[in-house]
Amino acid sequence: MTTEEFLELLNQIKRMKCESQILELKSAGKGCPRRLYDTLSSFSNQDNGGTIVFGIDEENDYEESGVYDAQDLQKKVNEQCLQMEPVVRPLMTVAQKGGKNFVAAEIPGMDLAERPCYYKGQGRLKGSFTRIGDSDEPMTEYEIYSYEAFRRKYQDDIRTVQRAAFSALNQESLEGYIRRLRKGKPNLSQMPDRELYELMSITKNHEVTLSAAMLFGLYPQAYFPQLCITAVVVPGDEIGDIGEMGERFLDNERIEGSIPEMLDGALKFVRRNMRTKTIIRTDNGRREDRTDYPMAAVREAVINALVHRDYSIHTEGMPIQILMFDGRMEIHNPGGIYGRLRTDQLGKMQPDTRNPMIAAALEVLGVTENRYSGIPTIRREFAQCNLREPEFADKRGHFVVKFYQEPRKTVNGLRENGAEIYNLLIFCKTPRTRKEICDYLGLSSTSYAMQVYIMPLVEQGLIRLSIPDKPKSPKQLYYSGV
Repeated sequence: MTTEEFLELLNQIKRMKCESQILELKSAGKGCPRRLYDTLSSFSNQDNGGTIVFGIDEENDYEESGVYDAQDLQKKVNEQCLQMEPVVRPLMTVAQKGGKNFVAAEIPGMDLAERPCYYKGQGRLKGSFTRIGDSDEPMTEYEIYSYEAFRRKYQDDIRTVQRAAFSALNQESLEGYIRRLRKGKPNLSQMPDRELYELMSITKNHEVTLSAAMLFGLYPQAYFPQLCITAVVVPGDEIGDIGEMGERFLDNERIEGSIPEMLDGALKFVRRNMRTKTIIRTDNGRREDRTDYPMAAVREAVINALVHRDYSIHTEGMPIQILMFDGRMEIHNPGGIYGRLRTDQLGKMQPDTRNPMIAAALEVLGVTENRYSGIPTIRREFAQCNLREPEFADKRGHFVVKFYQEPRKTVNGLRENGAEIYNLLIFCKTPRTRKEICDYLGLSSTSYAMQVYIMPLVEQGLIRLSIPDKPKSPKQLYYSGV
């Protein structure tokens, strides 16, 4: 950062009087802090890195005390950076304020393939840290493993299951998969079954793989009791709430079987515990039955959990959870987001695939498209139903999807992000085509722009159709009365 930017940061610290996810404060009035390793590790292990500011006395109401010796401090900070693996390369800035010197050390986030960054003196398991709010927390063994799994491209979905016999697979389901697989592929159609099993990771060195057990097993939970789905309906807003009769759960089911069977079981459970209401659509006047949550979105979320959960030994004792509360539903998936993708990029960028063999097999079976359309489908379904946008969270070893029954929040009659929608309404004061609206929003998909942005506004009466009797007309124009 420049000296001017550093001085502005010092002013912000004086106003806010707190640390943050990317800011650590050290006094350094009498010498260099002896242990910066935890913060060097945690900042290096997050995408945006972080900044350590020396010369702020946090314990004395964030007094600007300055540093003892800016030159020596930089030297000693760099010495600690050299004790990290990989070595940390800080960017140092020195500024003077009120006759006192201050030092900032900007710690860049390391590439995912180089993480975790850890203090060599403690080793990888004890010397790796992650930043949680304004605190440096030791990484869990699973968090450390997840970096290694991505870097080395481990395929936990094709590890062998030594206890599983080939006869424990559903032969009819397996044969159906092989027929579909061979269709239209001359090279595969002539290959003997045993060789094809090895090629497609049904077996590995003639032992049944985890993916085969989970896709075609007669009872996969015989080998992995917790590779299942636990589904509950809670009589309240949080786990622990009690119903009128003292009941903890209104419905409680352990859903087992193969992945296709668990998908069917999960959808039946959710349907059983949802209400259905009849509405009249404002855009075409038709009656329509709607459940609390759009089932197409629920299906995509459950499929994503089954396909993309972590199947390593670190999480094989953790089931997928479906939690239904008053007003919301949550799906908890063991294993955080895999690879370089961030939560805000979901549905916008092609992700790395944690379990490629399971994903490919379910595509052949027709269970999923394997085209990374799950998140966009979920968002589109909720937008069409004018429901609050789903939330996606990556939480230290598990991924959470939250669905809400409440309608989208409005600001002066507009949806969330009201300024953006207001500008869109101003843009549509002149009747616009679908393509013009898509270009204005900076989107590549016209259908996504219509389903997520325009149709909810049509339903609210904020945007009108030039040809209301033919809503799908290619000559349709959309205009607002703002």
